[in-house]
Amino acid sequence: MSLKIGIVGLPNVGKSTLFRALTKKQVDIANYPFVTIEPNVGVVEVPDERVGALTALSHSKKTIHAVVDFVDIAGLVQGAASGEGLGNKFLTHIKEVDAIAEVVRIFENDTIIHTKNRVNPADDIAIIHLELILKDLETVTKRLEGLDKQIRGGDKAAGIQKELLITLKAGLEKECMADAMLADMRKEDLERKEIKIILSELGILTAKPRIFVFNGSEQQITACWQPDAALRAALGGAHWLLLSAKVEDELNGLAPDEKKEYLTTLGVEQSGLDALIQEGYRTLNLITFLTTGEDETRAWTIPAGSSAPRAGRAIHSDFEEKFIRAEVVSYADLIKAGAYPRARELGALRTEGREYIVKDGDVIEFKI
Repeated sequence: MSLKIGIVGLPNVGKSTLFRALTKKQVDIANYPFVTIEPNVGVVEVPDERVGALTALSHSKKTIHAVVDFVDIAGLVQGAASGEGLGNKFLTHIKEVDAIAEVVRIFENDTIIHTKNRVNPADDIAIIHLELILKDLETVTKRLEGLDKQIRGGDKAAGIQKELLITLKAGLEKECMADAMLADMRKEDLERKEIKIILSELGILTAKPRIFVFNGSEQQITACWQPDAALRAALGGAHWLLLSAKVEDELNGLAPDEKKEYLTTLGVEQSGLDALIQEGYRTLNLITFLTTGEDETRAWTIPAGSSAPRAGRAIHSDFEEKFIRAEVVSYADLIKAGAYPRARELGALRTEGREYIVKDGDVIEFKI
């Protein structure tokens, strides 16, 4: 499955610099709003040392990492939902992503213009969220107008959807985010199927998983900056991480040893970009399984909790529909054994059936 993360934020917060650092693609960056008009898309390999180790073990001819699509969406401004700054067009682009990486500026720099002429991350978050809410309110209202005709035609599902959308609209009108409301609906065990339909068909923006990316200075990185109480409240319990888009951009120009040394001087173990990709997996509850052999070693992305046949679907639908069994060994056990035959001798390689729940790092051979 593909993972698509949209990079969102106000103008001049470092979105395009972060995108360039992630994707190593040259994009327009300037000290004024709306340099990015159409969204830039870049494909980024998921860092995973297990893939290289299995390639060496199997002497694979090809190595294929899992990938993440990053989408650099133009800066939103206050009034975007009503068309300010071409905002309606940009809000529509957000509908197409699986998760939102909300870039929030915390660095001070008088030479880089802030649209509000001040750095106040909590206020910036409030502006973005209000615009997302207003766009969702517009989407839900239009959907409700079209449901009455279906209900008159005897569509029972449309009736259930209407009830859910009325609840959703009432919350949005109170400036509540949809993700919190939908969580309450699920707790009440309301029609989960209808909730899923609403989310997939309407692309509700405030229901999308969010990762807050605080874009700081090198000094803030070394000082292990933390959000204050007001900012933590604005996060609403969502995942967050700290990085410096400028530092990440500079890291790309360094040799591996130099990069490692630079990260050590910053007091961090991994780059912010690697942390962002890993946070995307955690936020969307995804895991990786692997396949390996002489032809290729490859990483595959699946939802956590997937059965063996569902995992096989990532390769081809036949592996789900015609599934017989799977030969499974954990990555750690296979590396320790040094080869498949030895893993089998040690009892680490086992046969699993349709009910087996795949774990992160499983190395699998499917039998159909």
